[in-house]
Amino acid sequence: MNQLEKILENDEDGMGTYEYIVNNVDTCESVLPELIENLKRVDRTGQFLASTARFLNAVDCDAFSSYLPPLIEGAIGKDRERRYIGSLLEAIWGHDYMERASELRLTDDNFRRIYKRIYPAADAGSLGHNI
Repeated sequence: MNQLEKILENDEDGMGTYEYIVNNVDTCESVLPELIENLKRVDRTGQFLASTARFLNAVDCDAFSSYLPPLIEGAIGKDRERRYIGSLLEAIWGHDYMERASELRLTDDNFRRIYKRIYPAADAGSLGHNI
């Protein structure tokens, strides 16, 4: 059994998968889809999905851009208590996301979903969405 298979098999909460990505970011792109699927399966709170999205975005947002949506979507779905998804707003969309919130809510579904959960009063009725 290789190192990756052992990590995936023994990972109960996503921490092992997250650590593997961090420690092998330069060489693991070919297995990122498998690693993301494992995170979506084992991360019960969205903590490691959100952390992985923030990490990959910080390392190289262009190179990892296709991997960010499934990580963000997974974090949104798992983080019912809004403990981790709020950190994605600035990390993914920039420190000026509040100034661009109106535009981002119209153009980016993941931003809109997080924004609505983090700032429900500010978003109430503004776009007519019921998600």
